[in-house]
Amino acid sequence: MMPVMDTPAGKELYTIRRQVFRFFGAGFDISGPNGTPIGYCEQKAFRLREDIRICTDRTMREELLRMKARQIIDFGATYDIFLPTGEQIGSLRRKGIASSFIRDSWLIFDGAGRQVATLKEDSTFAALVRRFIELAAVMFPQKFHLRRTDESGRENESAPAIATFRTHFNPFIYRLSIAIHQPDPELDDLVLLATGCLIAAIEGRQRGG
Repeated sequence: MMPVMDTPAGKELYTIRRQVFRFFGAGFDISGPNGTPIGYCEQKAFRLREDIRICTDRTMREELLRMKARQIIDFGATYDIFLPTGEQIGSLRRKGIASSFIRDSWLIFDGAGRQVATLKEDSTFAALVRRFIELAAVMFPQKFHLRRTDESGRENESAPAIATFRTHFNPFIYRLSIAIHQPDPELDDLVLLATGCLIAAIEGRQRGG
């Protein structure tokens, strides 16, 4: 299993960097806070249902996680997260229309199917500007905040975020970092890492990568 990093709260813990010059599918190198390689994510090409796997390195010999879409069409699709044993540890559901045209938003569920958190872009205004002004998307990269929800699925946007996901200013290489502000027993590092890799894969496809 991937080790849990011991870093101060709020420090960027993981960085996901998209491989360049890849013709089919997509690959992402995963590094820790000091830049040490700790994993590799691969998005399979030519699959009717999305298939994304996280392994310890590029050899793909030791698998850590697998994400599979429930639907063939990914507009508002749900992605289930599995351990190599087949145990489901969570799922992610994208809010389709709102995420495509207004503000990217995801619902996060635990292994039993109970909603435990939401992940949203930093603001509706910033999201709209990024979607309709290409230069703004480069100059002001995306930032997402992950917050817990109550039993009814409501989120308090004024509450401190559990984690922040942000892309970096780089017009050539897609790079996303994850900062964990406070540990949560129902949202361990593997679920947060799976969330980051899924965002990177979906964003890359939307940009034509």
